[in-house]
Amino acid sequence: MKKSVRLVLTGSVQSMFFEQFILENAKKSDVRGYLRKLENGKLEIFLEGDISKVDDVAALCRRGTQHTQIRNVEEKVERFQDFKEFKVLKI
Repeated sequence: MKKSVRLVLTGSVQSMFFEQFILENAKKSDVRGYLRKLENGKLEIFLEGDISKVDDVAALCRRGTQHTQIRNVEEKVERFQDFKEFKVLKI
């Protein structure tokens, strides 16, 4: 079964390292979607794929790396959009 979820993270993140960490884990897990930094400084991460794999990558997003301090995570189930890959978007 498939799942799509949108996470909005608030906290202190070293962008380049965190983005690479999420990108590598999403690709390794065959999870698709995107990560982007919003204008208000929060990070938006859209994940979709097999339920267990999306849940695993979402847990990594909530935990972050050793240099990450996640203060809040908003999570919302979304409509499946059939992304073809995982990308880090630059605004």
